[in-house]
Amino acid sequence: MDNKINKSFVYGVSVSGNNFTDRVKEAQRLKMNFENGLNVVLISPRRMGKTSLVHRVQEIVDKKIIQTVYVDIYDCRTEYDFYNKFAAALMKQTSGKMEKALENVKKFLVRLTPKISFMPEPASDYSISLGITPKEYSPEEILALPELVAKRIGKHIVVCIDEFQQIGEWSDSLTVQKRLRGVWQHQQNVSYCLFGSKQHMMTNLFQNKRMPFYQFGEPNYLQPIPTEDWIPFIKTKFKEKGLIINDEHVARICEIVQNQSSYVQQLAWNVMLNTKDVVSDKEIELGISDLLAQCTPLFMEQTGALTTYQLNFMRAIIDGQHNQWTSKEVLEKYNLGTKSNIDKLQKTLIDKDFVEKRADGIYLADPVLQLWLQKQ
Repeated sequence: MDNKINKSFVYGVSVSGNNFTDRVKEAQRLKMNFENGLNVVLISPRRMGKTSLVHRVQEIVDKKIIQTVYVDIYDCRTEYDFYNKFAAALMKQTSGKMEKALENVKKFLVRLTPKISFMPEPASDYSISLGITPKEYSPEEILALPELVAKRIGKHIVVCIDEFQQIGEWSDSLTVQKRLRGVWQHQQNVSYCLFGSKQHMMTNLFQNKRMPFYQFGEPNYLQPIPTEDWIPFIKTKFKEKGLIINDEHVARICEIVQNQSSYVQQLAWNVMLNTKDVVSDKEIELGISDLLAQCTPLFMEQTGALTTYQLNFMRAIIDGQHNQWTSKEVLEKYNLGTKSNIDKLQKTLIDKDFVEKRADGIYLADPVLQLWLQKQ
């Protein structure tokens, strides 16, 4: 029996099926890269749908020649946390059934005794815990596993690593990065798709000439989905519920959240919940109020530790100030301290993901946070 709910809008998690919006060109490009064995780096701000795009390509790639492996390393705090998650994902996703996975562990990781955990019904899924330590296997042996497995199964393997920027947080990170690239760049039957949610860290890892992963793969800069592509998607979702929303109100939803995919779906859902028949300006405003209420606890926590200078800097951005930060007028108007304080403010707020650099200046990274601050 299929108990899946037909969701109108999905946010906060990766989306698939009918909830996946557009990205036709990007998906086709990524699919071709996968099928031609090219390494890929996805770089974009948060909430643009990188994970959803990768999962979409996993669905449509030619499975006769390609085996994909997805691993999220957000909770990996050490190098060997990564190796354990990396190897476990490889063993499970290239095997399918538990019995086959155990067989492959015994073949490729003979010095380990894996532990199997079963998920509660009705999922009937399982997870593998390997317990790899430096005593059993060296980093190079674990990193070489995908090539060995690829030769065994007769397919090209694409390893998709989410939240890859985490490797920059580990102790002796540069050594680890050199080790990973040193092994991966010589593999003939494996390619990698590396992406993460912190744009400035990903950019530093892959665009900085001094870093080991410089020019490791084709850089793909994911842009917001255009409003004209959101319009038919959102209107169809409303129509399925017997509701009507016009093009202008869909465009308004997109404009408010600067077309950031997750926020577009969240705001559209809030508007839908406030609509009885036809969307008007009133329902849009109610949806915005609900969105701000949902985000308030998080925003209060995020901004609670900011200094007065940092908050003043963000207020200046909200007022439309994006460059010429060291001018006397701007420093005095927004109480930003001395000229030497500006570089420190920018770096700190970029590192904390509050602001981001664009071609024409500094902007707040989160449009809903900006709206929330405006109303405070």
